[in-house]
Amino acid sequence: MSTWAESGIGNAAQGFAWVTAMIRRGSALFFLGIGVVAVHIVDDNFVQPQPGTGATDHLVSGLVPLALIASAAAGYGHLRAGFRAALALVFGFLGVLAGTEAAYYAFDIGVSGDDYTGLLSIFAGLLLLGLGTVTLWRSRRTDDGLLRRYVRRVLLGVAAVAVLVLVMFPVTLAYVSTHVAPADVPAPNLGAAYEEVQFRTSDGLLLKGWYIPSKNGAVVISFPGRSGTQQQARMLARHGYGVLLFDRRGEGESEGDWNIFGWQGERDLHAAVRFLQGRDDVDPERIGAVGRSVGGEMLIEAAAESDRFKAVVSEGGSGRSLRDYLANDGFRLGDVTGIPIQAVLMGATAVFTNNLPPADLKSLVPRIAPRAVFFIYGEHGQGGSEKVPNQGFYAEAGEPKAIWEVPEAGHVGGITARPDEYERRVIAFFDHALLEGK
Repeated sequence: MSTWAESGIGNAAQGFAWVTAMIRRGSALFFLGIGVVAVHIVDDNFVQPQPGTGATDHLVSGLVPLALIASAAAGYGHLRAGFRAALALVFGFLGVLAGTEAAYYAFDIGVSGDDYTGLLSIFAGLLLLGLGTVTLWRSRRTDDGLLRRYVRRVLLGVAAVAVLVLVMFPVTLAYVSTHVAPADVPAPNLGAAYEEVQFRTSDGLLLKGWYIPSKNGAVVISFPGRSGTQQQARMLARHGYGVLLFDRRGEGESEGDWNIFGWQGERDLHAAVRFLQGRDDVDPERIGAVGRSVGGEMLIEAAAESDRFKAVVSEGGSGRSLRDYLANDGFRLGDVTGIPIQAVLMGATAVFTNNLPPADLKSLVPRIAPRAVFFIYGEHGQGGSEKVPNQGFYAEAGEPKAIWEVPEAGHVGGITARPDEYERRVIAFFDHALLEGK
């Protein structure tokens, strides 16, 4: 045998021995893995938080995961092999999840800030997943009867699937929904001259956006963001309305923590109204807003809290939490899995955002009157599930109010499915509410 072949075999044997030794030192690998994940959690929440926020804004989202990691580290060495494997798999999954934000931004805009520890968290998570898999394989029982052995394995498999569906899936959704935000600002296509503007929220966040000056003294906020709202902006500008589009907190160029469900987003709308009231081209009594999807949901809450919104259009809104889930449909037998998933989703979101869920929209809608409200939803929006909540909102709302189910339309697709009718209905609504009798 050649010297080269002998060297290769020797290196392979040494590598196998090293891997075997590391597996036997599972505790050290576990502590290394969760230690790296813990470093990223500290970095993300306390050392390099989102612009406009500080360490005190992330006490829950930082301390709760760290407490879980500390508990796992303290108990790992005292557990049986099967439980150690499960613990390594769970924290491996969470380690990879904690790094998804870094991976997203690394590919989208490049690595910066806490992305470095986030990428390390992914590798640590993969290490823990490998450790858990190997530990589980090595600790499997083979000394009992075949039938009993496979019945046990099937039951363990069912339990694992239940944990994945009822816990891991909603936790993943909550983390991604509160950490992976749109970072790019789209090119403006507003059909009218506009200004770059910025203003601050009551909790100190700087928000940035575009403003089309008003020609008729009235203004409409097209919300949320600057991407899917430009078509409505062009429509409103054609009719002389001033239009404000801006990145909500944590999105695009605006400061703050991202939350796709819109919790605390009403503060952004209140700040926008204060900004508009200071404009010379705007009559403070002629301010309206149109919100799409979660933007419509945030708008309902903002209008319920402030009478400065004289007319609001909510399109495709349905709910932001378990409270809405129950208020809109009530409990049904089919919710045996839906309610637990929603509960875990909302609990995880509360931890990751350091905020409690907002009130259900159905209870807020009546407080908008006597200001005008218009509910729009697509016939096929979110699989047809928008009908029940929007009809419920309409039933609870006071006059003046309107509702429109857009035929053939999907989620927030009214302006695409029926562009002429959409323009006619929405402009007539704002003309009546903001211009007549002024």
